[in-house]
Amino acid sequence: MQGTIHESTAADDERVRAQAARIVSLDHDGGGYADLGERDSVVGGLQQASGWLRPVLFHSPYEAACWAVIGARIRQSQAARLRDELSAAHGGRVRVEGEELFTFPPPQRLLAVREARGLSEEKVRRLHAIARAALEGELDRERLLAASHEDALAALRRLPGIGPFWAEGILLRAVGTTDAITMAEREGRRKAAAHYEAPAASDDDDAFRALAERWRPFRTWVSVLMRAAG
Repeated sequence: MQGTIHESTAADDERVRAQAARIVSLDHDGGGYADLGERDSVVGGLQQASGWLRPVLFHSPYEAACWAVIGARIRQSQAARLRDELSAAHGGRVRVEGEELFTFPPPQRLLAVREARGLSEEKVRRLHAIARAALEGELDRERLLAASHEDALAALRRLPGIGPFWAEGILLRAVGTTDAITMAEREGRRKAAAHYEAPAASDDDDAFRALAERWRPFRTWVSVLMRAAG
């Protein structure tokens, strides 16, 4: 993997590289993932067909939680537009090859936002609560990784506007766990059931857990692989 650091507010380049690697799940040794594909022909076939896809994560647990609040009860396209407008008005600016791009407001700037077009007062209050939680370390990636799965989910569910679905989403798709599964992602379960000819796994939680045992220690990665499969 190669990339160019154009601008950064980080204290050193290593932190930028570590962040970029985490976002594309390159901060983990993939040797065991290849071994899993050798043992399991379904996983191996999907790995090769996808070009060895690994999960692409949210930029941070903080941004994932903010996205959950912004996108609540509205279309994804509308939520993306509101996020982009918020970023343009209050975020940072980065110029890449002549194009100006906007970054999502960091917690300190988000706390200064009193109103934003398209966001209700309640959503703004919830965004402020998430910003404060981030500043207090409650959304620190390493802290959430070090906690047990249950404790991490409980901590995320305490955030205003974050229910069980998004608590799991933040943990799996922003913190970057490698070996956890969610019962709520129905499409991935349906595809896994079809690939393994195990129809019960689509609707029966115990059957899906049993099926997913063969994916250890990369249950999260394989779940994403299943979701992306045709």
